[in-house]
Amino acid sequence: VQLVESGGGLVQAGGSLRLSCAVSSTTFTANTMSWYRQAPGKERELVAQLRRSGSTNYADSVKGRFTISRDNAKNTWYLQMNSLRPEDTAVYYCNAQSARTQRAYWGQGTQVTVSS
Repeated sequence: VQLVESGGGLVQAGGSLRLSCAVSSTTFTANTMSWYRQAPGKERELVAQLRRSGSTNYADSVKGRFTISRDNAKNTWYLQMNSLRPEDTAVYYCNAQSARTQRAYWGQGTQVTVSS
């Protein structure tokens, strides 16, 4: 199982980006689908999580600005990021926990840079 991310880049403060995470396996079922980020010199932190039930949770710093969603038909989930701030600059990683094995899988990471 591989998670392939796309959608990072450079954007000005106040702008938007949408990250995508596609699962290579068509039979993979996730308990949770998440986005993490890691800024230079900081620990990796959970940004947003979407559970199989459809419930979500967000880091306080992104509530009201970021939205996590999924397209089951494409086995892909997304992170829509609006009103971006320089402090959102980080490498963003997608993560999925297998419903069958509980194993966690990670994407390769995608750089998001927000200029002031």
